Amino acid sequence: MNEKSEPHRACPICGKPSVAPFTPFCSKRCADIDLGRWLKGVYSIPVSDPEDSEEGEATHEERDDRD
Repeated sequence: MNEKSEPHRACPICGKPSVAPFTPFCSKRCADIDLGRWLKGVYSIPVSDPEDSEEGEATHEERDDRD
């Protein structure tokens, strides 16, 4: 795919059009800002702890019954 066929996407940091060497960002500065946010923990992927849910408790009870 060449650059002409790719749709221009907006930089997720500042909204300017993205530039090929820094895709999906428009510049190294915006890429570095995004990296800094990941490293500081600003972005996170939510996960649920199976021990906190009712399903997790049922699983533990079932294991206890087997012993």
